[in-house]
Amino acid sequence: MTMAKTIFITGASRGLGRIWTEAFLKRGDQVVTAVRNPDSLDRLAKEYPASMLVLKLDVTDRNACFDAVAKAKTHFGAIDALINNAGYGHMGAIEELNEEEIRAQIETNVFGLLWVTQAVLPIMREQKSGHIIQLSSALGVITIPTMGIYSASKFAVESIGETLAAEVSGFGIKVTILEPNGFSTDFSSASLAQSKPIAAYDDVRNALYASIKPEDSGVPEATADAVLKLVDAENPPLRLILGKVGFPWFKHTYDERVKTWEEWQDVSVAAHGK
Repeated sequence: MTMAKTIFITGASRGLGRIWTEAFLKRGDQVVTAVRNPDSLDRLAKEYPASMLVLKLDVTDRNACFDAVAKAKTHFGAIDALINNAGYGHMGAIEELNEEEIRAQIETNVFGLLWVTQAVLPIMREQKSGHIIQLSSALGVITIPTMGIYSASKFAVESIGETLAAEVSGFGIKVTILEPNGFSTDFSSASLAQSKPIAAYDDVRNALYASIKPEDSGVPEATADAVLKLVDAENPPLRLILGKVGFPWFKHTYDERVKTWEEWQDVSVAAHGK
């Protein structure tokens, strides 16, 4: 039987984060949820008063992130796993994005993840154990038109996670980058921000919409078992795809990249100069 763990998770008020929070609580783990709107978790907090701590947190506030993590450590005595799930998507062609939209996307998806990670690391180093799970996306590996700034934020999450894994392995800390493909949550509806459209990109948008197949969206609840197994793994993977669509996308993309690099090898080698 797996021993109960203490999980700190951001962005747990809805979607995948909420599903995972409920799964952890149901099996007897202790969960700290750091969310913008604590009221959204009232029912769960009443159902699990001893094993759930709900904290109000805007992850873009670095000091608040450190305060929230300190409260979690004081309350439960340890943090075994961090799931950096807070984030949202922004849709807009590169030309359509305004400065405020770009900064907001990066502030939440990249800086927010960094601040919580930095706050948790000293605790995990002292424990000589811990598992940091960074929420990337299939769009952290590949790109699609009109999702460029979201992809940029998730490409950053990929590089931060991979670098962190190499830096902290000697401290007993594991790192996993989660790469979900599309799931039937409100990510693509209520949670999706959109730029003011420029008509010149309407054909690009319409082609994207036409390519979307309903069967490509996974069932959100089906991810819970995968995340529980991941948290329990003695040797968790650096990367884990959630869903069946991601791997074929990735393989095709990397095959094309390798093909291009090989075709241009003569030019690349000549550019070395010696």
